[in-house]
Amino acid sequence: MTSVSTERLDGVDGGVGLIRSAEQSRMRTIMMSSVIGTTVEWYDFLLYGVAAALIFKKLFFPAFDPLVGTLASLASFAAGFIARPLGGAIFGHFGDRVGRKTMLTITMFMMGGATFLIGLLPTYAQIGVWAPICLVTLRIVQGIGLGGEWGGAALMVVEHAPRNRRGWFGGVVQVGFPLGIVLSTAVFAAISRLPEADFMTWGWRLPFLVSIALVVVGLIIRLRVSESPEFLKAMKEEAPVKLPLLEVFRSYKRSFFVSVGLKISEVAWVYLLSVFVVMYGTQTVGISRGVMLNGVLIAAAVEFFTVPLAGYLSDVLGRRPLYFFGAVSTVLAAFPLFYLVRTGDATTVTITMVVCMSLGHAMLFGPQAAFIPELFGTKVRYSGASLGVQVAAAIGGGLTPIAATTLFATTGRIESVAALMAALGVITFIATLLAKETYRESLSAS
Repeated sequence: MTSVSTERLDGVDGGVGLIRSAEQSRMRTIMMSSVIGTTVEWYDFLLYGVAAALIFKKLFFPAFDPLVGTLASLASFAAGFIARPLGGAIFGHFGDRVGRKTMLTITMFMMGGATFLIGLLPTYAQIGVWAPICLVTLRIVQGIGLGGEWGGAALMVVEHAPRNRRGWFGGVVQVGFPLGIVLSTAVFAAISRLPEADFMTWGWRLPFLVSIALVVVGLIIRLRVSESPEFLKAMKEEAPVKLPLLEVFRSYKRSFFVSVGLKISEVAWVYLLSVFVVMYGTQTVGISRGVMLNGVLIAAAVEFFTVPLAGYLSDVLGRRPLYFFGAVSTVLAAFPLFYLVRTGDATTVTITMVVCMSLGHAMLFGPQAAFIPELFGTKVRYSGASLGVQVAAAIGGGLTPIAATTLFATTGRIESVAALMAALGVITFIATLLAKETYRESLSAS
């Protein structure tokens, strides 16, 4: 009797072990797919930002005076952000009706194709005004693709994850962003070592052209992922909502505006650091391009650890405490940031970038992939989370570098830019006050 019982128990234990092993394998595939996919998407999107800050004004907008050329280059950078809400609305609609997986495949095709074509574009010297027109058009395609990417990638992981680990898994997915920064910045830093003539004629094209290889790898892995179980469960229970976006504003209006506020300081902070501060350091302070790019590179590399750490802590402490900490950090660091960069010392600049990126960005960005989707129900989660994040990205990431450049040019005082950054931190702090705590809630009950 004892031996039979033992065999039965062993069989049960073995079955449970196999189930757990299968679950762990499935989560690893989902995580790998999402991290690689988001890394490719962010690499493509951020590559443009580095190029806009350093070379596009010379290659595509040379007919303008230096200030107007800089603004025009940043405006083309902003076009991608302004297009992101459109991508969020389109892919959110079909993601809530058809599924998350299909939309993620399409967004990768869009982003990869647009980035590759930018690398083939003739410059202003070759085709005149058509060069910036084509550049901005491809940037808009990038924006639409990324607008649909983030929500789907975040949902695929968060909706697969156990309730008590959504922050951690979401934080790991967010590592795709600093990985994208590292790849795009490192590639440009390497290419920048070419002789100036080679860099300006063909060298700058290489980072855009090689992205096609990353897209192929991302697609192969992404196609292996199964559809979100939360989405499949919701579809079995009742028919999909006909107009998810309309339902967001009907039933989740507060969540939508809160999500915009939660995102706006984080996205403005990171793009001011990686775009405007790079321009300020190189063009105003006189720091070498290599020092500024290395500062961004090292700061992003540190986020490999601080972003998932923040996601993990949000599972233990809650989403709101991490957000309060991050928002306060952006307010307190806004003015010291520029004073420290103005020293021109390479070590000081690098440490400043690392601290500001980890405290002001990672503490907000890590919990975000779980926090914002948790504010919406499954039937409209793709639409609600995507649109809220992408509207904030259009304002905070696209328009803020232009506003900062205009403020600095108009006032001649970098403190005006610091005040803008601090004000955005206050907005995120208020949004956190208005947000409900979600880390212990079931996604099905949202």
